Amino acid sequence: MNIAPHIQIIETALWLEQEEILIINDLHLGYEESLRQKGVLIPKFQLQEIVSLLQRILQKVKPDKIIINGDLKHEFGKILNQEWKDVLQLLDFLLQHCAEIIIIRGNHDPIIKPIAEKRRIKVVTEYRAKGTLILHGDELVETDAKRIIIGHEHPAITIREGSKWEKYKCFLKGKWNQKELIAVPSFNPLLEGTDILKEETLSPFLKKIDSFDVFIVNESEVFNFGKVKKIKEKNQ
Repeated sequence: MNIAPHIQIIETALWLEQEEILIINDLHLGYEESLRQKGVLIPKFQLQEIVSLLQRILQKVKPDKIIINGDLKHEFGKILNQEWKDVLQLLDFLLQHCAEIIIIRGNHDPIIKPIAEKRRIKVVTEYRAKGTLILHGDELVETDAKRIIIGHEHPAITIREGSKWEKYKCFLKGKWNQKELIAVPSFNPLLEGTDILKEETLSPFLKKIDSFDVFIVNESEVFNFGKVKKIKEKNQ
């Protein structure tokens, strides 16, 4: 489904058709090891799930560039053993399917550069593709771009059907300072995300979202659910 002209939602990734750029957000590799260090034992499967999802996407599109838009790794102040291994394994996989990878530094990535340098991959704070600015979204910026694409928020919504409630990852599309703004959900299957109907939003770009459109992702299908305000009214 197209969320904007020549911009397509594929699974939980965003495909810029004209530029042949695939954008994936907030992978948080190393999340499992971080949880284990806190005493939460979960099976190690996130990298396998991420690669499987990417394989499905890469059967549909052939990107020239792949942009990892922030929070490639999870731990803030150090690089965990799992992060070294998983990040390099993922980068090696992606390098087989594109000419260039660009990592946009997220708030979880203050020390991502040593890993990126192992594969000679550029780490930047933002990336401009024609009239579109791609950045993580944890800090506001001044720009003349007509469109901004962000991550950071991990947007999701919980939908009620009778007595049943279910949480879905979602894309958001609206306006910020007269510019089109698209928020992309986390690509990590372990991270459900922030319920925008109930929880306070994290990104400063998303403080007023009632007029934003919600695009829900469910089992590879995308559904336009309309405005945030209307969804809130139905779920009251």
